[in-house]
Amino acid sequence: MDLLAILDRINGVLWGTPSLVLLFGTGLLLTFMLRGLQFRRLLYAFKLAFTKEGQASSKDEGDVSNFKALMTALAGTIGNGNIAGVATAITLGGPGAIFWMWIVGLLGMATKYAEALLAMKYRVKNENGEYSSGPMYYVERGLGKKFKWLAIAFALFGAFAALGIGNSVQSNTIADVMETSFGVSNVVTGFLLAGLAALIIFGGLQRISKVAGFFVPIMAVFYITGAVIILLLNFDQIIPAFQTIFYYAFNPVAAAGGFVGVVVSEAIRNGVARGIFSNEAGLGTAALIAGNAKTDHPVKQALVAMTGTFIVTIIVCTMTGLVLVISGFWDPTGGQISGVAHEAGLDGGALTSAAFASVLGAVGEYIVAFSIIFFGFSTIVGWYVYGEKCFEYIAGTKGISSYRAVYILACGIGAVANLTTVWAFADMANALMMIPNLIALILLSKVVVRETNDYFNNHFKAASTNMKKVS
Repeated sequence: MDLLAILDRINGVLWGTPSLVLLFGTGLLLTFMLRGLQFRRLLYAFKLAFTKEGQASSKDEGDVSNFKALMTALAGTIGNGNIAGVATAITLGGPGAIFWMWIVGLLGMATKYAEALLAMKYRVKNENGEYSSGPMYYVERGLGKKFKWLAIAFALFGAFAALGIGNSVQSNTIADVMETSFGVSNVVTGFLLAGLAALIIFGGLQRISKVAGFFVPIMAVFYITGAVIILLLNFDQIIPAFQTIFYYAFNPVAAAGGFVGVVVSEAIRNGVARGIFSNEAGLGTAALIAGNAKTDHPVKQALVAMTGTFIVTIIVCTMTGLVLVISGFWDPTGGQISGVAHEAGLDGGALTSAAFASVLGAVGEYIVAFSIIFFGFSTIVGWYVYGEKCFEYIAGTKGISSYRAVYILACGIGAVANLTTVWAFADMANALMMIPNLIALILLSKVVVRETNDYFNNHFKAASTNMKKVS
């Protein structure tokens, strides 16, 4: 039995019914307990994230602004999961997988809110005077020493997962696009990525947050603009595309041409797995960076963090999915996947690139190519923060330099590894992070509700009254 077969068997267990129930159940529980806060307070959350109202004062403790914390989190989140991941979900689960990505995203907003809130509440200062946060801290400090094993489990899986989902998957997809679009060999790309990653990573959190704050907004607008142009040129196909997505969310896709066909359970499994990969709600990654933000109340940063899930899933992933469906790059009965894309063996980022190129020509191909390169690289440096936080919890700050070396090495190796194997490895790592984090969120859900009520019953009303007096 080869490595891929072993990983597939492990993922079949890890992403089975119990894990899906735990994931959906946690999102539903938090949505119910918070009375749909992710819908009621969404506009206010965006206001905090992108206007002066959300800016921290000089008295607020933290390492970076809440905007930079969000951009660093988005750097680790808006990546090839939104471009290559959506294409892979459709290839393996049909267009109905997009629907299940939406469900994961909408419920995941409450989950990510809870992660960030607990991160702020239970954050600590490390030996270097910087804040450290994450599931391992809210498990240990919120649940007590008897749950220390759960905190260690998350930290181990998180440090391990950073090498996959945030590193080797990204470098592998970048290398694939560099070879397809520019003729650069995977080996050369691996060396370049490892060198650039080392240059930024050794600059610490401040340099990483500056790079993220610069690149993420620019590349998000660049990619979304390209997708919007395609949708406008095919405006009459948008409604049918949504109908296709909803139909195949609950109906199997028949085998045709080179397409093997998929059942509804595969649409759900791939939609959920790729949804988690794209927005990371439930993995606990939001908690690993949220605690570094400057703010006067945990709820404010939690609301800001929640907007990231909406941006990633409801906006970016939807754009990618609609382009793939409208351009016909999924259709087994007469679309490109049976005539061109599938027979050419296109998958992941290459499939999305071909879909963009089918409408916009070479310009479309380069939009996706540069988006994958910059999104992917920002994810590599963003996820390093996550891996370092997890490793620091286990080994302390003195062992960080050795983890940096391993992380940079994995970046180079990922560029030359097999695509399918790398994705399977990432799925396994995601599940291993997710399970202990979701257990902790359920056990600490009452704390989340209590802090939320405290803010909106006291601080929020006081702030609103002061604003009215000033005006």
